[in-house]
Amino acid sequence: MKAAFIKQTGSFKEIQIGDLPIPKTKADEVLVRVIAVSVNYVDTFVRGGGFKTEMKFPFVIGRDAVGEVVDTNNGFVKGQLVWTNSMGYDGRTGTTSEFVAIPKDRLFVAPKVDPIKLVASVHSSATAAIILRDIFQINKGKKILIEGGAGHVGRKLVELANLAGLVVSTTSNQKDFAKLAQLGSKNCFDYQQSTAKIADKFDYIIDTSGKVSLQTNLDKLNLFGQIGLITAPKDNNFNFNVRQMYTQSQSIKGFVISHASLSQIQTSAKLLNQYFAQGKLLDEEILSLPITQAQHAHELMEQHVKAKLVLTVN
Repeated sequence: MKAAFIKQTGSFKEIQIGDLPIPKTKADEVLVRVIAVSVNYVDTFVRGGGFKTEMKFPFVIGRDAVGEVVDTNNGFVKGQLVWTNSMGYDGRTGTTSEFVAIPKDRLFVAPKVDPIKLVASVHSSATAAIILRDIFQINKGKKILIEGGAGHVGRKLVELANLAGLVVSTTSNQKDFAKLAQLGSKNCFDYQQSTAKIADKFDYIIDTSGKVSLQTNLDKLNLFGQIGLITAPKDNNFNFNVRQMYTQSQSIKGFVISHASLSQIQTSAKLLNQYFAQGKLLDEEILSLPITQAQHAHELMEQHVKAKLVLTVN
């Protein structure tokens, strides 16, 4: 089968396109013929060796995939459209290949939607869903500020937070105000203006850009407020008033989806499928490339291309 793989970690130039054996499924796995995979920043970290995880070479890259069931074991039906978003790390093979064997408990039947739009959404949508429901454990009616709301994860946070009944505020470029308002942002603030100038305070704040100081966000938290970190400033340093934080019973919570539990992955998948079936969370601007351009896709990702990158396999 055709696959995109590496024989050692390193730059995007390490990615090779070649033939590998079709995987043999274990008792708890389902063989899937891959249609497309998305490319995420974390894929470049795994490939480059920055994200330390178990891998066996040649290592097939990629974690998200949409495809069709080949066999009929483990409760799945041949030809079913399915998706996954937790492969390609922690000892599991990647997905950028014509066929992949996926553990049944990490495989989800897809609703009848465009498979390319679905696979472009799952990484950002699952990240947002787990942050809101499991990390923050949000309560309806509370206020959330999403900084960098126009990015991939930012837009999913806006849409899901609004659907969950939160009062949503965002920071972004002014050109994105209309789109964010459409997704559910009640208040849109120009990201070029300091968050410190926002008059309101919030129960939850998440900075998707890594450009706002931790102390500035702490100053904008209500009693018992929470800050979510999914990135960090380039200098990777924080200074903040510890006494202020603990006397206000505030908390700072970090999250990366690679450390999400299986139950979190499964619960978020159920929620995402409900919304996918309603046509929600499928608004990504997509740049689709063939699997043979996997190197180029990783290069573009490292250049921070704005479109969501998808590699088509079949």
